Amino acid sequence: MAIEKSAVTLRNVVKNFGRVRALNGVSLEIERGIIFGLIGPNGAGKTTLLRILATLLKQDDGLVEVLGFRLPQDKYHVRKHVSYLPEDAGLYSRLTGWENLLYFAMLYYDKGSKALEVAELGAKISNLSERDLSRKTSEYSKGMSRRIAIARTLMIGSEVVILDEPTSGLDVFSAYSVRRILRDYVKNHAVTVIMSSHNMIEVEEICDEVALINRGLIIAQGAPRDLISTYGGRNLEDVFISLAGEVE
Repeated sequence: MAIEKSAVTLRNVVKNFGRVRALNGVSLEIERGIIFGLIGPNGAGKTTLLRILATLLKQDDGLVEVLGFRLPQDKYHVRKHVSYLPEDAGLYSRLTGWENLLYFAMLYYDKGSKALEVAELGAKISNLSERDLSRKTSEYSKGMSRRIAIARTLMIGSEVVILDEPTSGLDVFSAYSVRRILRDYVKNHAVTVIMSSHNMIEVEEICDEVALINRGLIIAQGAPRDLISTYGGRNLEDVFISLAGEVE
């Protein structure tokens, strides 16, 4: 298969849950090798869109391609190249941080040296001390747990990494650590990160490109600075409020 320039292509994607239309004709193009932010308020359709890309949901209409593979028919091919971390992902609390990493490495690789190598990469990505890695995750703060969860998602070497609200509920220091982990990993690896967030100021800082979504519709897409320049305002939050046309 020829290498596709785009990591993700969406054309007029629709998803309904009963009478509720979660996605209403979404079209997107996401380039490879960038951090892409999908931002909007709760209920805007962010998680639904990410779950479709992660092959956990099927669209009702429209075209969805990931790395040139079409969904849902090519979902098993897509799963070989995509990793997904939901917002509420947990850890095995009776295992240490290191044991969590090794267990997930063993799900993808044999129990030999490759799994150990992958787990060691995860430990490095997490940037937790050896002492912290040897503690049971039931003793972890939310920030430490999130760092292990993100590390296990990145370490397996997927071409596309999908993160749903990766810094949700974290304090300022933990959120900063997570952003640094993502920036460093994308800088050093040929990977595309697609992350959702309702924190527009944070996404403005970390993402190369963003799409603003509201009520199942993409209302703008581009580099954060370009959107701010085009639509005016001090930041992406101002842009979103201007385009959405309402303040709750």
